[in-house]
Amino acid sequence: MVALVIRRSKNNFVVQVSEGKINQKVECRIKGKILKEAEGYYNPLAPGDMVDVDIEKGLILGLRERKNKFTRFNQKGQKPQIIASNVDLVLCVSSVDAPPFRPRFIDRALVQADEAEIPAAIICNKYDLAGDGAFADPDVEERLSDFERINCPVFRISVYSGQGLNDLKEFIAGKFSVLMGQSGVGKSSIVNALSPGLDIKTGMINDRYNRGSHTTTQPMLFDLPGMPAGTRIIDTPGIRRFAPAGIPAEDLILYMREFAPLAGKCSFGLSCTHETERGCKIMEAVDAGVIHEDRYESFLRIREELLGKGGYPDSD
Repeated sequence: MVALVIRRSKNNFVVQVSEGKINQKVECRIKGKILKEAEGYYNPLAPGDMVDVDIEKGLILGLRERKNKFTRFNQKGQKPQIIASNVDLVLCVSSVDAPPFRPRFIDRALVQADEAEIPAAIICNKYDLAGDGAFADPDVEERLSDFERINCPVFRISVYSGQGLNDLKEFIAGKFSVLMGQSGVGKSSIVNALSPGLDIKTGMINDRYNRGSHTTTQPMLFDLPGMPAGTRIIDTPGIRRFAPAGIPAEDLILYMREFAPLAGKCSFGLSCTHETERGCKIMEAVDAGVIHEDRYESFLRIREELLGKGGYPDSD
């Protein structure tokens, strides 16, 4: 039978079987402990995967071809790690404060989503902390507005006040989404707000370090009761540092959407480093305000890491 992977617990997987009169969740393990189709990845399966199963024996026999996969580079395992498969949307969650707004984390997530050809949107949670909209740090709104300028949808929401939730519900209706972001930004709280009956466990912010703890320990797929049919969402553990995976350094420019139209147009063509050369169209675009200087800084840092020079990515 064909089943949908819902979550993983150590070496076991919970799958949803919906075939004929059968509609049940089954805990399975991988037959032989190795899936040939998943070789080269840190984890063999992720929520959203479709697998062949023997429900009587509780065995996963094989992995169906993926429509797409959203990944990151796992520093510990030194391999790509699949966060979610076969999704329609990547929802990158940040917060106004507690923990602080991290635009460069968002930049990295957008690069990976564009590489995977998955539409992405930004959710900025805890907007109630902005008061009447007058930010102590105007850079937050400036960066959100710049993401909108490059055609990335932005949802300014507050789970506490309900602000923006109706627009978000309309946006994800009937779609299969994955929520990703750092710990403490409110991913699980957003799922609870979208479908209150789920009652997912949430955590508190560490006052000393102004960041969240890992309340969600494994990615988990949820159908959202009360939403249109087909509305599903994957809640994921907080990611402190996001390193893109599977992108050659020379191709990075293709996955930053306002950079891509300028690829190969510099005086030195594709060999341009976009740092010191005369006639560099990227640097000219930064000077002209076509490319935000902070996005340019993200580009340089990500490229250094992809070249093996940067170590762990920044989380700011």
